[in-house]
Amino acid sequence: MDSIRPCPAAAKSKIARTFQRAIHFKSATKNLSNHGFCLLIPQEKLKCCESQQFEKENLEEEAKESKNRAAVEAFVAKLFATISAVKAAYAELQMAQFPYNNEAIRSADQAVVDELKALSELKHRFLKKQIDSSPPHVTLMLAENQELQSLMKTYEITMKKMQREIERKDSQISLLQDQLQEIVQTNKSLEIKLNASGSFSILDNVKFSDSNPTVFIMVLHYALRSIRNFVKLLIRNMDSANWDIDAAANAIQPEITFSKRDHKGFAFESFVCREIFSGFNEPFFSIKNDNQPLPNGTDPRRIFFFEHFKKLRSVSVIQFLGQNPNSLFGKFLKAKYLHLVHPKMEFSFAGNLNQRKMVNSSGYPETEFFKAFAEMGRRVWLLHSLTFSFDQEVSIFQVKRNARFSEVYMESITDDIFVAANRDFRVAFTVVPGFKVGQSVVQSQENVM
Repeated sequence: MDSIRPCPAAAKSKIARTFQRAIHFKSATKNLSNHGFCLLIPQEKLKCCESQQFEKENLEEEAKESKNRAAVEAFVAKLFATISAVKAAYAELQMAQFPYNNEAIRSADQAVVDELKALSELKHRFLKKQIDSSPPHVTLMLAENQELQSLMKTYEITMKKMQREIERKDSQISLLQDQLQEIVQTNKSLEIKLNASGSFSILDNVKFSDSNPTVFIMVLHYALRSIRNFVKLLIRNMDSANWDIDAAANAIQPEITFSKRDHKGFAFESFVCREIFSGFNEPFFSIKNDNQPLPNGTDPRRIFFFEHFKKLRSVSVIQFLGQNPNSLFGKFLKAKYLHLVHPKMEFSFAGNLNQRKMVNSSGYPETEFFKAFAEMGRRVWLLHSLTFSFDQEVSIFQVKRNARFSEVYMESITDDIFVAANRDFRVAFTVVPGFKVGQSVVQSQENVM
């Protein structure tokens, strides 16, 4: 069987179609080359390209924002630096006015004007949005440096003002100290004159017939004021001589706990009262009286003591001692001074014993310390003389340590007894002795525990 052969026309037609398709593809390729080249890009590659483009734009935008932020920071730093410069210039202007310095004021005023102009220029730049500084980091560094310099200048000016104020205050303190010293000296002089003058109108009105507890208490308080003045002077001298006040108080009243520091003064007051009132119940404190024997009889004896009271109640004690060196009062004062003022104490106060030697030889120094002592002695002598002029018996009493506190015979010198009323208080020591005037009791003053 013969094989079947394709028809020549059909084969030609097939070749023609194939060739035609080839030509069409070539034409299409040529047209594409004439109008641009187009490739079909996969979707994944397209997304990657878009992401890179977006990141690039973000970086550019961040760089731009960073640049703007740096410019703003530099502008703000410059603004604050200029404000600090204005403050420093104004502080310098104030400094130049006290004390007044015309040249310094003019220079400082010009500096204030210049800094205000710079501040105004920054304001206009901000309004016109011309805040770019090139380069910003240099502007920032310069602004910080300027602000530090302005702050340093302000601090220096403030320190100078404070130094001037300290000097002014020191000058005022020195002036006030001088004035205080003058006032203290004036007060001391007035106190000495007042005490030495003996002018006490109430004493001048005391009569021989006034033998009652009221008059006694009045003269007792008159004497106690001089005792406390002497104790204050004694403590001041101890303090000036660098004494250990606590140790001295404990030596007088051992094993006593004082609730307040100033209560230690009661220990010294108790010592002075104990010594100055020693022998009070005896005529003339048991001083030997050969030149003026006591008269016989009660009434003559009372008149005798009242005359001693009148003789000393209105005189200057130093003047009286100078005119009557061998009087009973002079002997009393000499004995009390030599017994109460220890030689070591006097030496620590004055640096010598000249005052003691003078008193021992019946002389009477006109020192502040001895005048205060003599005035205290005069007032105690007046109380003693008045007591022996009474027509009723007067006696002195001391309360023993650890005795039960009695409101009938005693009064407390502190407020502790009022704080704990139910407590069983005991006497630590007697500060001021008590007295019995006839049937009446003048309470002693006690430090309680």
